[in-house]
Amino acid sequence: MTPALGSEYQLEQATLKHFKALGWGTILAKDEIDGDASLLGRNEHTEVVLKRYLLPFLKTRYSNIPDSALLEAITTLSRDRSHMQNIPKANEDVYRLLKDGIPITYNDTEGIKVTERVWCIDWATPDANHFLIVSQFNVAGSMHKRIPDLVGFINGIPLLTIELKADDVHLKHAFTDNLTDYKDTIPQLFWYNAFLMISNGSQSKIGSTTAAWEHFAEWKKIDEESEAGVISLDTMLKGTCEKSRFLDIVENFIVFQEDQGGLRKLVAKNHQYLGVNNAINAVHNLKSNAGRLGVFWHTQGSGKSASMIFFSQKVLRKLPGNWTFVLITDRKELDNQIYRTFQDSRVVSEDRVQAESIKDLRKLLSEDHRFVFTLIHKFGTEQGTKHPVLSERSDIIIITDEAHRSQYDTLAQNMRDALPNAAFLGFTGTPLIKGEEEKTREVFGEYVSVYDFKQSIEDGATVPLYYQNRLPEVQLKEDVNLNDELNRILEESMLDDEQEKKLERDFGRMYQIVTRDERLDKVAADIVSHFLGRADRGKAMVIAIDKATAIKLYDRVRSQWDLHTSKCEQDIAALGQLDEQDDAYPSSKLAVLQDRLEYLKETDMAVVISSAQNEVADMRKKGINITPHRIRMNTEELDEKFKKADDPFRIVFVCAMWMTGFDVPSCNTIYLDKPMRNHTLMQTIARANRVYADKTSGQIIDYVGVFRNLEKALAVYGVGGTTSDPPIKDKQELLKLLIGAIEDMRAFLEPLGVDLEVIRMERDVFKRISLKDDAVDKILVTEDTRKDYLHRADYIRKVYKAYLPDQITAEIGETAYVIRKIAKKIRAIVEPVDVSPVLAKVENMLDESVQGFEIKEPDAGYQTYDLGQIDFEALKEKFEKGRKRTELQRLKGIISSKLSLMIAINRTRIDWQNRYEELLMEYNQYQVDITVFYDKLMKLGQGLEEEEKRYIREELDNEEELAIFDLLTKPAPNLTKAEIKQVKSVSREIYNRFNAEKIAFEWRKKQQGRATMRVEIEKMLDQLPVSYEKQIYEEKCSSLYEHVYQHPELF
Repeated sequence: MTPALGSEYQLEQATLKHFKALGWGTILAKDEIDGDASLLGRNEHTEVVLKRYLLPFLKTRYSNIPDSALLEAITTLSRDRSHMQNIPKANEDVYRLLKDGIPITYNDTEGIKVTERVWCIDWATPDANHFLIVSQFNVAGSMHKRIPDLVGFINGIPLLTIELKADDVHLKHAFTDNLTDYKDTIPQLFWYNAFLMISNGSQSKIGSTTAAWEHFAEWKKIDEESEAGVISLDTMLKGTCEKSRFLDIVENFIVFQEDQGGLRKLVAKNHQYLGVNNAINAVHNLKSNAGRLGVFWHTQGSGKSASMIFFSQKVLRKLPGNWTFVLITDRKELDNQIYRTFQDSRVVSEDRVQAESIKDLRKLLSEDHRFVFTLIHKFGTEQGTKHPVLSERSDIIIITDEAHRSQYDTLAQNMRDALPNAAFLGFTGTPLIKGEEEKTREVFGEYVSVYDFKQSIEDGATVPLYYQNRLPEVQLKEDVNLNDELNRILEESMLDDEQEKKLERDFGRMYQIVTRDERLDKVAADIVSHFLGRADRGKAMVIAIDKATAIKLYDRVRSQWDLHTSKCEQDIAALGQLDEQDDAYPSSKLAVLQDRLEYLKETDMAVVISSAQNEVADMRKKGINITPHRIRMNTEELDEKFKKADDPFRIVFVCAMWMTGFDVPSCNTIYLDKPMRNHTLMQTIARANRVYADKTSGQIIDYVGVFRNLEKALAVYGVGGTTSDPPIKDKQELLKLLIGAIEDMRAFLEPLGVDLEVIRMERDVFKRISLKDDAVDKILVTEDTRKDYLHRADYIRKVYKAYLPDQITAEIGETAYVIRKIAKKIRAIVEPVDVSPVLAKVENMLDESVQGFEIKEPDAGYQTYDLGQIDFEALKEKFEKGRKRTELQRLKGIISSKLSLMIAINRTRIDWQNRYEELLMEYNQYQVDITVFYDKLMKLGQGLEEEEKRYIREELDNEEELAIFDLLTKPAPNLTKAEIKQVKSVSREIYNRFNAEKIAFEWRKKQQGRATMRVEIEKMLDQLPVSYEKQIYEEKCSSLYEHVYQHPELF
């Protein structure tokens, strides 16, 4: 059969051609036999390091070292790491050996004991290495065998794994169905992996062994940031698998980092790789740029800290010099955060390189350290005194975080006086403010890398942000303006005690408006209402104008929360009075209320504010009790709890803390009740733009009118020559997107004869069901229309969820509801529905959010049929009288499901799958009449029914015996009737022996056990007729061994 256009096979062949063009060798290993070392040089499929290529490389590179020592190095590299029971730890262990070399000991020609290191990769000379891509590489785990599509080897070490899908299969299946399974079943392959790649031809993504789906990223550019990004497998392969780039990524753009969930592995994304290499080029040109390495603007949330690590690590490894990096911030919490990040990434190995005082900083800078961390304030001197020179070295690089804040006053000059020959590189997560650019160039130079808001969102590195003005009735009036002095104080963000008092004293009128009780009551009520009405249950931060107001808001939100809890309990009790047997009993509403009550009761909230002297007394004067809050802050690790997505601590009240350098990906809402501007504003709202699971966007709820005029709020930003879109958009844009998507759906459905408005307006339950069933049948006219509809419906549902809890007109809400219900029906026909309880709760919540009508309709669903129980004549009659496309789709689902089960038991039935795919291709490509196609499918289904019963005709006892018999006879030599009878007897004996002994799984885990099993199988197959010549006999031994290995559940 000729593979269909866009098939997985064709994509694999095209990918192999790309690798050949890049200079990689290729091998097809589909027919490799376990135990036969002729193809890849391995004795067992459990081996993943190809020593056939590694040993010759080492012998060529280290000709003076005895083979025995080199074999010792290979043994160290390829040793069993299953005792670590953790892929990331094993992966890091191997990575260190590859980067730092493998220690070996041997006696030289004079008998002197020598200890040195050998490297399994020549990092400096790409062409000195052996690059090989293997197709269909069979790997055996302790219980199962798996065959990744493509595995890339460098000198026999499997550094790259690629999983491919046909172009009509969602890319996520390569991750969830394949890669996730491989990590469980063949973990040894991932001990060596550098990075993973998945593609369906249309989409291609790269990720690490620990990356969740949402952190797999596209690679759109090859050489320059200025390129127009192209989403294609061709671009990704050229950008990552060209020999020098591949080794550059593996050597310099991987870091292992400890976090709450354990060890995780980071692989640079496209923008980080290009940006860091731009900065590296600037280091090469220190003389021409006078130490001004540039400004590295990568928008908040896109991995700025990781880029700092990649940069410093590559400089240390690839550029000559005794380099020292001085990392400077202007906030204590930022200093601590970046120091911990470098520590957790194993970059900083020295103790005490974080300056504790001015004296300590001067001491550290006069010594020889790889890294020094400090606040810029520690470059202070007595007024009018010039800072002494601490080092005249030219191999010091000063890296500033949030460069816009730290570099333009006396302290910055002191820093330059202390380190006159140092180079400067400024990192920032926000663009420079107009007026800052000239000062910035004096210190850092031009932008060295730009990754703006728009690019970040398009690439999925961050999620889009939407704002909404929800000004309470008592609000700042249009004539109340924030003057420059107030803005300056607020820009400092973390107000000290004197600044807070100055704020109250100098700006009393505005401060009193923001903090008056009746206004806070309205804000608190709205926060609770909005928080509970969101479809995505992420965490939230409430930003108050000062510490006292943060506590006041907490108290009011807590009170409103308790009111909602009581109301929910009352509603549940009221429903409990109804008769559960009554047809009108609202079971779905009860489920929603019960879920809501559980959520209300378990949700925790807390205040996080900085401490101050006399705070208890000062707060008491304002009628506030800070003591219980301070006890929690001092005794609980609130920051760690808030970072954990599954921790019930879901709402935090702050005024300055946690607004910079604090990443909580599950946080998706910021309630802004504090006048802010410029960088502080951008950094604060960016707390909600981190990527997390199914998070679609971040919401900024504005209670003080910061975004009343968005253009004015953002006009102060320079864009460094870019045409960047604003980082935040009015939430009404979401409504426009939703309306536009629904109109596009109407236009898509019109030629198919589907009118959403007719369905929406029909109030008779049964007529409405019939109309939706008709719509399903019309949408299923082709596979393309089905996929197109589901894609559009998913987008509408995504935008709809993001817009909640805001009210939507009945027409829009009801139409979105109809679209979602039709999609649900289509999915129920095409594939078995497997909806988790959480998703079900979200669906119910969305249903409840539709205003203006409520229609209860039966939710029968569809069952998976056993072909043995199907009345094909009844199916045919239903097809002729009913909705033909719907019945056709249903039959396709039945046959597809049954084929999967039958092939799982007996893999020789793959020819049935081929026949099924040929029929589908014929129907899709040549538009075969639907009745003719249905008849052909019916015949195929009836053939499968007969196939299921074939073991009876063959006079065998069950399908398992038939599977063994088929393995031994397909293909086989020409057998006489007597010989066929003999093979059947052998098949029965094998099954009965295995089934009686109930073979333990443990034999798969150890080489000795696997070898023993192989010998036992050979002994049993010695009873085969003499017609089985040696080669056929060995092939049957291997086939049966793999069958037993892969299907222990059958015996």
